[in-house]
Amino acid sequence: MKFEKPATTNPVDRLKVIGQPHDRIDGPLKTTGTARYAYEWHDEVANVACGYAIGSAIPKGRIASMDLAAAQRSPGVITIVTAENAGKLGKGEMNTAHLLGGPEIEHYHQAIALVVADTFEQARAAAHLIEVEYERQDGNYDLATAKPGVNGAPEDTPDTVTGDFASAWASSAVQHEATYTTPDQSHTAMEPHASMAAWDGDRVTLWTSNQMIAWCRKELAATLGIDKEKVRIYSPFIGGGFGSKLFLRSDALLAALGARAAKRPVKVMLTRPFIANNTTHRPATIQHIRIGTDETGQIAAIAHESWSGNLPGGTPETAVEQTNYLYAGANRLTGLRLAQLDLPEGNAMRAPGEAAGLLALEIAVDEIAEKVGIDPVEFRILNDTQVDPNNPQRFFSRRQLVACLRQGAARFEWSRRVAQPAQVRDGRWLVGMGVAAGFRNNQVSPSGARVHLETDGTLTVETDMTDIGTGSYTIIGQTAAEMLGVPLDKVVVRLGDSDFPVSAGSGGQWGANSSTAGVYAACVRLRETIAHQLGLDAEQAEFADGYVQAQGKRVPLTDAARAGRITVEDAIEFGDLDKQFQQSTFAGHFVEVGVDVATGEVRIRRMLAVCAAGRILNPKTARSQVIGAMTMGVGAALMEELVVDTHQGYFVNHDLAGYEVPVHADIGEQEVIFLDDDDPVSSPMKAKGVGELGLCGVGAAIANAVYNATGVRVRDYPITLDKLLDRLPESV
Repeated sequence: MKFEKPATTNPVDRLKVIGQPHDRIDGPLKTTGTARYAYEWHDEVANVACGYAIGSAIPKGRIASMDLAAAQRSPGVITIVTAENAGKLGKGEMNTAHLLGGPEIEHYHQAIALVVADTFEQARAAAHLIEVEYERQDGNYDLATAKPGVNGAPEDTPDTVTGDFASAWASSAVQHEATYTTPDQSHTAMEPHASMAAWDGDRVTLWTSNQMIAWCRKELAATLGIDKEKVRIYSPFIGGGFGSKLFLRSDALLAALGARAAKRPVKVMLTRPFIANNTTHRPATIQHIRIGTDETGQIAAIAHESWSGNLPGGTPETAVEQTNYLYAGANRLTGLRLAQLDLPEGNAMRAPGEAAGLLALEIAVDEIAEKVGIDPVEFRILNDTQVDPNNPQRFFSRRQLVACLRQGAARFEWSRRVAQPAQVRDGRWLVGMGVAAGFRNNQVSPSGARVHLETDGTLTVETDMTDIGTGSYTIIGQTAAEMLGVPLDKVVVRLGDSDFPVSAGSGGQWGANSSTAGVYAACVRLRETIAHQLGLDAEQAEFADGYVQAQGKRVPLTDAARAGRITVEDAIEFGDLDKQFQQSTFAGHFVEVGVDVATGEVRIRRMLAVCAAGRILNPKTARSQVIGAMTMGVGAALMEELVVDTHQGYFVNHDLAGYEVPVHADIGEQEVIFLDDDDPVSSPMKAKGVGELGLCGVGAAIANAVYNATGVRVRDYPITLDKLLDRLPESV
């Protein structure tokens, strides 16, 4: 099915199942421990061995020698895989560094060997017996040091320029210019990276924790040098990924190599201290923002330049993306700057680009609003636009930022906020409110599905779509139930298998909308097939309550499958509506904090997110997504930072003891409001994504609230106690 024109009325619009707050259909499996994750398939596969990965102890250089003898003699050891004995390996397009290093070393904790033994403990013990000699080379590990030498845009990401920024900036009545920094951050998903592989002749099956099945299959095949048809990927349940599991990672490759060498199934789990440096992370940024307005607060000039670093061949953190679209202004400049750093690979982490960019932009907006003397909510509303600021001929398909801010302000009682900082106290707590706009572009991706009508009237949906804790099982089931007019409990959903039709996968906030649109397409074809089977006009046929009705006839759905199961397959493909309309999602984030006047401790008292993100397919699962994102925003604002040892070239706090993330006690009250925002330009589902929007802007709202509470403006995240303590008002 080709989606080339805005959607009109269709069966999904009945909202009998879609749009309802159904419980997650996979919930009972997860709460009873019967949902199998990547490291747990050994119950169904016999004779599984365990692998233990060894990472490089240097960040850059080469291996001079590797003595495996003692490890090979260690009890239970079956084989040891290294780059020297693994055979010729290719490299996929989506990894910057090689997943198995040697002799050249590209970053700290790059995998250099896998010890395979009968038990995990035996593999781990043997791994510690391997002696490696290195030839260390000098590297670059500090973005701030590298920044002065990087002034031009990368060749493939030129600056975006509209109007004459320099002249407009110079003549602006009110100016704000500042630099903001965000640190390297780790995904810290609950489930570690884990895989199990088994070979059958020249075919390999990989049970893994991966968000994008088709990508993983293609990349593993390319790396192993085999046809992708000989690779089967299985990932039905994923315990979080946040982008760290978008691509093939070392656990998957090492499991496949280990199983081939051991001639038996092998499972590999990356230990928590290994993950931060071996997999990927959100790169640090240094962001330079300039905003100029006239006397009334209208933006006349806006510039946003962002520096980030990556390995050679890596990509920049796209932290200026939202600045291209969020506010009006005739004279604009945005640009990315990429330094070569020899730290582990920087790559996608939940809301890549906007999450880091809004941390800076939405503080800068508050700062210029204060200089102009306008309430920060009103300043954002004043500078709203319904057209793409860089292309005024292109309208937004739906843009309700003003409604998000207005409704949020009313609900949050923003009118109670005291504009002058450090004026409100509650005992020892300085209390403040902050606001920020949320923005995330809407993306869509081709997505396919296979749907079966069973003889008992049950529907079975198969697609390689994944569920990373987002509720994919449920909304896909809801889509099929709505389209065929059956209750949700008559739908069976099977996900995460490369034998199923290729879907959009989970990432970039495109998964829910695209994958359900793919199921919609398959269900349209199934409806046509059923109607033909029953001798009814497909265009007139109505599917409801287990029946098909048309031309004065009402026939049980099961009659169509009397001769046996009916199977159809289709996919959604998107035309050029994204070129005709700017498609984005919006939010208003409001936060109230308390800051201890003596210690600088920050406590989140209240949080509110008002979101305009297309049709909400399931308010219950969507709310959970936004609450989780808001919580992640608290981490980004107040505590999360991978600390770089700029001499040794690695992230020091590479475990959950040193890398702090929020817990329940850190947050008081959270509330989420979804606006009616059906968007017929987006897809037949009229939906968009919401899981990343809930993160975008949250950190800045917290920073703005801290400023309102204390009068201390922090532009370097995270906002830790040391950045507040010596600047707090006197304790009385």
